Amino acid sequence: MNPVHILAKKGDIAEKVIIAGDPSRVKSLSKFLEEPQLVNENRGFLIYTGKYKGERISIATHGIGGPSIAIVLEELTMLGGRIFIRYGTSGALVPEVNIGDYVIVTGASYNPSSLVYQYFKEQACVSATPDFEITMALYNSFKNKGLKFHLGNVFSSDAFYAEDEDFAKKWSERGNIAVEMECATLFMLSKLRKIRSGAVVIISDSLVKGGWISKDELEKKVSDGAIAILDALINIT
Repeated sequence: MNPVHILAKKGDIAEKVIIAGDPSRVKSLSKFLEEPQLVNENRGFLIYTGKYKGERISIATHGIGGPSIAIVLEELTMLGGRIFIRYGTSGALVPEVNIGDYVIVTGASYNPSSLVYQYFKEQACVSATPDFEITMALYNSFKNKGLKFHLGNVFSSDAFYAEDEDFAKKWSERGNIAVEMECATLFMLSKLRKIRSGAVVIISDSLVKGGWISKDELEKKVSDGAIAILDALINIT
């Protein structure tokens, strides 16, 4: 099957890929690559391929939510991607996780959805966990660089504006420290397609203490974390 939305060719996509929801972030991250080449801009899914410390890496846009990341992950896999790290933002669900902290994701909770049903043909309960080696590589890289991070489970929401006052309490009591929108789909689909994935998110806001990260602070956090992720990625075999 050939991709419908990503109009790149086989050979344009590296085996190791960083994926992010925001095309502006992808464009910014591409500056960490040597000689980055824009290999897709169709549908706004910007994708750059270049080298980092001599190893070929792609940085791709996955859009917002489970259906969008599912399409992009399927098509990047068709084009040769095999190892994926999502790099995004999330909201804190517990007070000990602060705005600007990193979370290395160890699992993702989710509501039953039509996406899960369509893939598994039933209201399946599928383990949404990342690849262990990728998670360990991220842990070691962030620790070695002295970056403040948490290891923990996130809740992958399908509706950005659906939270109410009980939302944080409900999902934190179930063991989740942050909320985002894509990790559950990423991890489940990776298992189904026999590819490998992990995720790091930056806390951009707090549902328990309030407030949002500033644009300048977010840009600095993105840059600092990008080096840690790239260094982890090139050490994964």
